[in-house]
Amino acid sequence: MHYLPIEMQLIMLNFAPVFSNPVWQSALVLTIGTILAPGKRTVTSSLRVMGLKDEKRFTNYHRVLNSAKWAPLVCSKILLCMLIKLVPDSWPLIIVVDETIERRKGAKIKAKGCYRDAVRSTHKEVIKCFGLKWISMMIIVYVPWSKRPWALPFLTVLATSKACNEANGKHHKTTVDWTCQMIMQIRRWAPDRAIVLVGDGAYAAVKLALRCSGFENPVGLVARLRLDAGLYDFPPPDQPGKRGPKPKKGKKLPTLTERIKDSATEWNTIKILWYDGVERTLEIFSGISLWYTPGKNPIMIKWVVVRDPKGNLRTEAFFSTNINATESQILTWFVLRWNIEVTFQELRAHLGLETQRQWSDKAIARTTPALSGIFSFIVLAAIEMLKDDKPNIMNCAWYNKTDATFSDIIAYVRKRIWQARFLADSSENDDCTYFKNDFLDTLLEQLCFAT
Repeated sequence: MHYLPIEMQLIMLNFAPVFSNPVWQSALVLTIGTILAPGKRTVTSSLRVMGLKDEKRFTNYHRVLNSAKWAPLVCSKILLCMLIKLVPDSWPLIIVVDETIERRKGAKIKAKGCYRDAVRSTHKEVIKCFGLKWISMMIIVYVPWSKRPWALPFLTVLATSKACNEANGKHHKTTVDWTCQMIMQIRRWAPDRAIVLVGDGAYAAVKLALRCSGFENPVGLVARLRLDAGLYDFPPPDQPGKRGPKPKKGKKLPTLTERIKDSATEWNTIKILWYDGVERTLEIFSGISLWYTPGKNPIMIKWVVVRDPKGNLRTEAFFSTNINATESQILTWFVLRWNIEVTFQELRAHLGLETQRQWSDKAIARTTPALSGIFSFIVLAAIEMLKDDKPNIMNCAWYNKTDATFSDIIAYVRKRIWQARFLADSSENDDCTYFKNDFLDTLLEQLCFAT
């Protein structure tokens, strides 16, 4: 690790106890190689960029992913503990959750399934693709180089397909089942912090809401709510002498769709920062009701219906299991969810998500979570490095930006790694800089492949 910037060394040392020393040395090479490599993020591309294309024992690096003993879940815990330090103690931890499809095909990829392709599908036509479904949880943090908060991944889980589970005789877990398990793990890792879990409509489930509210220190769940959701009044007070079980809910209330159409509904005006960062004036009405699904206990939620008086946005509803949250807080938390979509896009564009080619079960289960964790590692390293520096923001005539994006941040981190690795022994004379021979070979090779 002597060739890394000191800021990166201090961060990476937190993960060293998870690995044996030989595996740790190989994992270091793969991690730095993944950051430096352009294009595909395969093991071989990481070795090439690290100047190890002639390494005869290259299989040792494959074993880090497909057979070596180390605990990815422990790495997730360590990463989360470091990310939590970026959030002030007085703020809740806003954790966004969503799923993404890694397009993969091949007979040896057992966990794959056929899923809806969210990128290519429209409201009128559903496009499906074969691939792996990943459920990722990311924490919202504010970074010094951007006005927009970033979603940093720390826990990513492979949700195997139903066909795969049936073939292996395993109980199939739905997205909601996995999310319940993941939020239980996070609550164990951060038992004392206030947590808000934010998801889209796929996570609007009574089962998940009950799980979040069932902790000794409850987790607030915020998600999009169906306009035809089953909302009920509170049960009537106990009547003395009445026999039988106490009712859990009262009479069924009109649906939100019916209330929207009702001319007697009173709408209030609210101003809020929307997805584009521009303040919008919206109209809302809200309430507190019991949300019920057959087979589950009802749960109390606070719901908010939002419409655009100009008619440019769809009328939608959102809810929170924290009934003390204000309407503005609920909408603000949900708007922050969009940052997870940005992170998914950056992972594909700059860290080669979907370009890895492992086919063993263990390597598949480890590689994508590792790539997601490297995204957060790069941001953590950049925050430390930029305390006394600033990134070079790449602008052009057709794209003038004022805030640094992930492409600028990873470029800055790469530059610092190259400087620490190859320029440490350079001459003090500015007119005569000494480079090691393998640096020139590696640089030329990368320039060729970069084109």
